[in-house]
Amino acid sequence: QVQLVESGGGLVQAGGSLRLSCTASGRTFSNKAMGWFRQAPGKLREFVAAINWIGTTTYTDSAKGRFTISRDGAKNALYLQMNSLKPEDTAVYHCAASLKSDYSVSGVWWNYLGQGTQVTVSS
Repeated sequence: QVQLVESGGGLVQAGGSLRLSCTASGRTFSNKAMGWFRQAPGKLREFVAAINWIGTTTYTDSAKGRFTISRDGAKNALYLQMNSLKPEDTAVYHCAASLKSDYSVSGVWWNYLGQGTQVTVSS
């Protein structure tokens, strides 16, 4: 059974930083696409960032220049370094994994989704 477990969320002031981690178990995703989604209260879940099997990355426009996605294949782990955080970044952040090698911003592309970790940015 595949599980994705996120950690690293918390409360931070605007301008601060957080590093989210995701640990996968049940199968290896080192040669598959992984990504991050987020859902703010009252809003639809949205794509944040993704990384494919060769390390190519993509970001939503609001994350470009502030967030960095990375992975450790040996640990079957995914990370999201978030800098210069803004109140509008407040959301539950979910780790996602695909059985495909490349990524898509579409939610239906992804096969697995973690329970999420709360990120709250105060102004």
